[in-house]
Amino acid sequence: MKKPMLPRAMLLFPLLAVAQLLAGCSSEQTYSAGQNWQRNQCTRIPDRAEYDRCMADANRSYDTYKRETGTSPK
Repeated sequence: MKKPMLPRAMLLFPLLAVAQLLAGCSSEQTYSAGQNWQRNQCTRIPDRAEYDRCMADANRSYDTYKRETGTSPK
């Protein structure tokens, strides 16, 4: 059985975040870029249930993310 791409893909997100922060992007812009990248990675998952979970996470709003992580949005 082939392993899904998501765990390996998630390792690249911190690199993307650092690159955008260095470019002067806000945390919300960085989050949005990461979510777009994650949606792209989700399309590679063949299992429908896993794909749906991936997309639900990728479509989570920035405000919801901040609330779930215990920090308030700016």
